[in-house]
Amino acid sequence: MSEREDRLRRRIAESHHARGMAESFGTDPERYDRARPRYPRAMVEAIMAASPGRDVLDVGVGTGIVARQFQAAGATVLGVDVDARMAGYARQRGTEAEVAAFEDWDPAGRTFDLVIAGQTWHWIDPVAGAAKAAEALRPGGRLAVFWNAFEPPAELRAVMADASRQAMVGQAVPDQTVPDQAARPRDAKTPQVATSAFGTMSAAEGYSLMRAKAAGGVREAGGFGDMEEWRFEWERSYTRDEWLDQIPTSGGLAQAPPEKLSALLAGVGSAIDGIGGSFTARYTTVVGIAARTGA
Repeated sequence: MSEREDRLRRRIAESHHARGMAESFGTDPERYDRARPRYPRAMVEAIMAASPGRDVLDVGVGTGIVARQFQAAGATVLGVDVDARMAGYARQRGTEAEVAAFEDWDPAGRTFDLVIAGQTWHWIDPVAGAAKAAEALRPGGRLAVFWNAFEPPAELRAVMADASRQAMVGQAVPDQTVPDQAARPRDAKTPQVATSAFGTMSAAEGYSLMRAKAAGGVREAGGFGDMEEWRFEWERSYTRDEWLDQIPTSGGLAQAPPEKLSALLAGVGSAIDGIGGSFTARYTTVVGIAARTGA
């Protein structure tokens, strides 16, 4: 294991302590809701098929992006979020939401068939969060945590990474939208890898580490079977403006100095202009899912 990958593993292990970053996303909930990618329909359908019922608890509901997708699939969703601004926006869009850190949230005797967390479980204490999910789930219910892993097209990897380095916006926790290391050159013996905060491993492998952290918390908390890993591959096309709109919604960038963020946006925008003003992003959605056991 490289020194960089060792540091990455330590950051992921400690990510739930980064409360300031975790609570920074509500600065502009309208932009967050508009710009953040959704999740593949196949994933939503697979998770719903595994659930014994349709009562869903969404942990870190944010603006309700995930909740609305599950509602469209027939679920009744209650959201929990630490940020009152995000929870308020979710309510405006039709999702009931309560304000609390999930580890401290009181189910008040309510139980659910499914607990979900989209792009949020790394902010939750893995053991306390799993214990709370077990408390909220009916026997046979499911805990499903998932992340979108972004892979930039080859012609943008190095330029995006260079813009990120020059803007000096390295993140304490890896984020799909802001790469910070150039890919290795492609040749017959060297596989192409993502330009991302995960360094020499792909973004999907990096998020698989987060899934493994969640699985460790589930094992330690008890009350669940083994956590499985599922993956869903999909694509989305972005214009220059659509991609630049998403960048400030990434972890920690809401707290970045304006001049640093402007430099990053200018560099990435120039790179996208250089390939015609749009590109197709490849995503892998990494899912960890475990069944509630016992009473």
